[in-house]
Amino acid sequence: MPFSYIAKRRATFVAAGEPVISVDTKKKDLIGNFENAGQAWGAQAEQVNVHDFPSEAEGRAVPYGIYDVAKNRGWVMVGQSADTPEFAVEAITSWWEEEGRESYPSAKRLLILADGGGSNGARSRVWNQQVQERLADRLGVEVTVCHYPRGCSKYNPEFEHRLLSFISLNWAGKPLRSFEAMLGFIRNTTTTAGLKVKAVLNEKVYTKGRRVSDAEMKTLELERHEVCPAWNYTIRPRLTNA
Repeated sequence: MPFSYIAKRRATFVAAGEPVISVDTKKKDLIGNFENAGQAWGAQAEQVNVHDFPSEAEGRAVPYGIYDVAKNRGWVMVGQSADTPEFAVEAITSWWEEEGRESYPSAKRLLILADGGGSNGARSRVWNQQVQERLADRLGVEVTVCHYPRGCSKYNPEFEHRLLSFISLNWAGKPLRSFEAMLGFIRNTTTTAGLKVKAVLNEKVYTKGRRVSDAEMKTLELERHEVCPAWNYTIRPRLTNA
């Protein structure tokens, strides 16, 4: 039921020319002269540290990816801080301002396909509040979110199979020695089907543990769908920001 419902929603939005994006956070990676899983051809093996101690790293990268289903385009924001709902929505907002608005100039609606957990989790009040404030209110678009059940991210055919897998292949076996090196691998990810990916660095510091009160939740223009209401909902712009 959840998968067929998501498929129908996706088809409806695409047929109407409205944007559909699939989002998720890729696993965090230590940046430094460390071994990277996978194999790569070369004249000689890459010389890397024997151990990947965090203290020897330049930092820890938090890549949040956005895949535009209709345009076959990827957008990745690489953070250096915590993977929070604020960070996730910041990435989506940056995609909209840099690409989405131009690609869909008449769009009034946006469909987000997301996992059930993590920074864009179905139960996260902060995620709901940020989508309301920074996407629906600020950008003036109606945002529908459909979550895959927890533990079913591999069934997300857009993000996992059309974006993440190719990024992983592109840097397989190659050390991520710097943030610029990581951004370079992401930007150089292409496929014969025409995939192109942009990547940006976000140096902001995000703090975990923020809470949204019951009173603040009541100000959201959030309508849950009849099918799997915990996972599917629409957030509409407020006439005036609460």
